[in-house]
Amino acid sequence: MKKLLNTLVETCRPYAEQGEVANYIPELAKRNPNHLSVCVVTGEDEVFYAGDYQNLYTMQSVIKPMLLLVALMDSGMERVRGLVGVEATGKPFDAFNYSDQALTVANINPMINAGAIALSTLIKGKTSEEKFQRLLEMTRKVAGNPNMEMDEMVYLSEKATGNKNRALAYMLKAYRMVDGDVEDMVDCYFRACSVKANCIDLAQIAYVFANHGANSKGEQLFPAEYARYVNATLITCGMYDGSGEFALNVGFPAKSGVGGGIMGVIPKKMGIGVFAPALDKKGNSLAGIKVLEALSQELELSIF
Repeated sequence: MKKLLNTLVETCRPYAEQGEVANYIPELAKRNPNHLSVCVVTGEDEVFYAGDYQNLYTMQSVIKPMLLLVALMDSGMERVRGLVGVEATGKPFDAFNYSDQALTVANINPMINAGAIALSTLIKGKTSEEKFQRLLEMTRKVAGNPNMEMDEMVYLSEKATGNKNRALAYMLKAYRMVDGDVEDMVDCYFRACSVKANCIDLAQIAYVFANHGANSKGEQLFPAEYARYVNATLITCGMYDGSGEFALNVGFPAKSGVGGGIMGVIPKKMGIGVFAPALDKKGNSLAGIKVLEALSQELELSIF
């Protein structure tokens, strides 16, 4: 496996030249577009990695499966289903025009910005800071890494430039889908997106979802039904408006983020984490997708 991953990093790194790092968040524009790392976790003592695996990046939208998980744990499946749907929108992750009619639950899902902002209201905590700490502690637990922290500079950068996310939050309020202070909602979301991780952290998180809520030591961290809920949502919505193509070419649940991360879940087999900051036009890691395509073909990982 180690040899295979080294080969994939070497052969797929050149694809980064065809992409660009996210620049609408100033701090993200500073990332090296040529970085590429990958990790595969298949068990407690079976962690394989290659490339720039020690580098930390912000999770951005890769945190959304954890947002969904904590919302499920704190508020239950019925309340989550009553707030966000599970269908792909076919539109960019930060779009406004989800429907020609009034905005409804069926128009948004947990893996787009509007859905994730809405879900933050279902996490326990009186303040945005308390909600974020609840999310961070659960993320640390699932990743098996107690040292995960928020990148303060990225958080401040997102907070200073995140007016489109504020507009999405106001839109949710306008259609009476959420209550509460908009700044509190987006503050929790900005903090969540700014959590730092490497490809090993992503692979460990993915492994727990693949193992129906149990970590590599056999500890059940959350109910299996929540893992199934998250995984099903990832296969339909996890790769933005490129989810269908990803399902066809790669074939397993995954979540991407504009920080260049992708978390891949191969049910009952393994978790995969990739970071490569150069993105395609849909906001997905270009070299990262190429790694996952090749890995899926080589190991026959497609669930279809």
